Amino acid sequence: MVIHSAWALVLVSLGAAFLPSLSVRLRLPSVVLEILFGVLIGKSLLNLQFGGEWLSFLAHLGFLLLMFHAGMEINFQMLRSQRAGMFGIQVTVFALTVLFSMAAAFLLGQGFYLGLVLSTTSLGLVVPTLKDTGASQSPLGQNALIAATLADFLTLFAITFFLLWHEKGFGREFLRPLPLFVGFGILLKLIQFLAWWYPEKVGRLLADRDSHELGVRFSLALLFLFVALSELAHLEPVLGAFLGGALLSIVFREKTQLELKLSGFGYGFLVPLFFIHVGMQFDVANVLSAGQLLFTAKLLGFAIVVKVLPCLLFLFAGFSWLKSLNIGLLMTSRLSLIIVAATIGLEFGFITEAFKDAIILLAIITCLLGPSLFKAFYKSEAATKDYGGIEKRKLSAGWMRQWK
Repeated sequence: MVIHSAWALVLVSLGAAFLPSLSVRLRLPSVVLEILFGVLIGKSLLNLQFGGEWLSFLAHLGFLLLMFHAGMEINFQMLRSQRAGMFGIQVTVFALTVLFSMAAAFLLGQGFYLGLVLSTTSLGLVVPTLKDTGASQSPLGQNALIAATLADFLTLFAITFFLLWHEKGFGREFLRPLPLFVGFGILLKLIQFLAWWYPEKVGRLLADRDSHELGVRFSLALLFLFVALSELAHLEPVLGAFLGGALLSIVFREKTQLELKLSGFGYGFLVPLFFIHVGMQFDVANVLSAGQLLFTAKLLGFAIVVKVLPCLLFLFAGFSWLKSLNIGLLMTSRLSLIIVAATIGLEFGFITEAFKDAIILLAIITCLLGPSLFKAFYKSEAATKDYGGIEKRKLSAGWMRQWK
């Protein structure tokens, strides 16, 4: 059924507005309900057809803003203060993930490319989930964020270079990402120079009250600049969006007000549209055969194992078994990048159409499973701590009464 674009906008906007309240009642991440809402109104059930390309455009813009936020979320001060051993653990976790993913691809009778696909995580799910639980600035949240960043963007680089090698072999094509990193380095030094010599002018970007909203304008200009550089370098634009946010995080330490303004613009409307649009694109009819479901179940099992087992290395960083397991469960979340990788793999002939559908179903399941389990474990642990804190206060009050 075709819906007029005006009513379609109303329908999607109402979903974006009321789903967060419903997610609180159901104790589920809002991302989960947004995707399920998309499944309800999309190809799988109601099959509503929205006129024009406005929804896909706004959803793509929401995804870029989500990646920009992911770059801003990284606390580089905490990253710099990490022990060398901690960074080594992060790198080892990613290396083991790739190793296990390659083994899983071999056991499934597939090639190197599926190993790269299974190595992905979804920053687009990790960031909102950490934000919803209030864990984004905690040691657990920062380690989960760094692990997801390494997984997504090192895998993205690996896929990019694998495709370059597949098309052209080893050669000058491997220099394509160079303009993006050169632009990042130049802008970083330029902004740091301006912040040093003109602190009052640069400080206006972070001002709480600014009728012109210069900080928001500058941030969006930076986002689109890096997206353009990525496109010119024939790279995925999500990489440029992330680097733009990371640049702001490096330069501005006190950026709370700017983050709040961008969150209102992004998480308030555009980011939910992205998740709703993902749900709308999934067609459940393509994966209902017994053989396809069995294969997807095997794929899901491997997808969980290759993430959870390496994250147990966080035990050596001082985390408990529960926290290490919880990071691993959150890392199983896969969505946008794995769908992009599946589409690219089909285009280049690395996987079949049926395999692509299985990967999309895997993404739908893990994007529901990972955040939900993380939130449940995290809230359970927080409740235990609160209870312990209450008991300690009662005990302390008892001792005070005795001394009086």
